[in-house]
Amino acid sequence: MVSVDDIETNTKFAESLEADFPLLSNEEKDVAEAYGVVSAVRPFPARWTFYIDGTGKIIYIDKDVNASTAGSDVVVRLAALGVAQQ
Repeated sequence: MVSVDDIETNTKFAESLEADFPLLSNEEKDVAEAYGVVSAVRPFPARWTFYIDGTGKIIYIDKDVNASTAGSDVVVRLAALGVAQQ
């Protein structure tokens, strides 16, 4: 997960969720800009999920993320993309 918030904010957020995945801070917004989730006309990041395969290729972009169902939505999408569960 990438956020444009500072490291301290992201650390507190990750701890509050007991997150077991990396949460990266991109305060400069260069990564967010490269992925198109922020721009001059959209200064606040869009909540999109990018599915990236083992070769680094983006295989799906979910631009309609619902925060309350995002976790289960990711599981469903990964299955639809043929990604094996571990």
